[in-house]
Amino acid sequence: MIPLPHTLSELTGPLYGHALLGETDSDLTRHHAGEPIGERIIVTGRVVDEDGRPIPNTLIELWQANAAGRYRHWRDDHPAPLDPNFTGAGRAVTDDNGNYRFTTIKPGAYPWPNHANAWRPAHIHFSLLGPCFITRLITQMYFPGDPLLASDPIYQSIPGERARRRLIADLDPNVTQQQWALGYRFDFVLRGRAATPFEGAR
Repeated sequence: MIPLPHTLSELTGPLYGHALLGETDSDLTRHHAGEPIGERIIVTGRVVDEDGRPIPNTLIELWQANAAGRYRHWRDDHPAPLDPNFTGAGRAVTDDNGNYRFTTIKPGAYPWPNHANAWRPAHIHFSLLGPCFITRLITQMYFPGDPLLASDPIYQSIPGERARRRLIADLDPNVTQQQWALGYRFDFVLRGRAATPFEGAR
């Protein structure tokens, strides 16, 4: 194999900083004039290395279906309603302690043509970007107690029950805000034996 040098854009982008993030980028319930439909949730956690050290200034992108299980994308033709007040995408940057926080709507399950009567469990996609584009990592977060996990081939393709369990968020009463939103904790571990499973990382 012949090694190819990385281009300047691969080594230096993206140059997202705190100043370029809008006030509502991490709150998907405030992107439109009205309230989105569905169960409001808070998703928070940390990005750490294998020794638990925080990884600051990590750009985290989130995208998801709405409460009816439909993405706002031209390729999604699932006959579920679109929510005019929910786009389903957001971003945040971790602070000095590796913390991030999103406010969003719990996504719904949706059908897909993988096998007979196939449905994807509720999930949220995450993309993590370090100091350059080639460090991008992508994963999915699932919800505790979802009965569709047992039949989902994407979730089940991850070898080992312990590794799969790392993709399920923890319901956290300390994050939950009374009479407003349920709170979930979901940490990203970037390396080591306890690493979060990422797409393409086997």
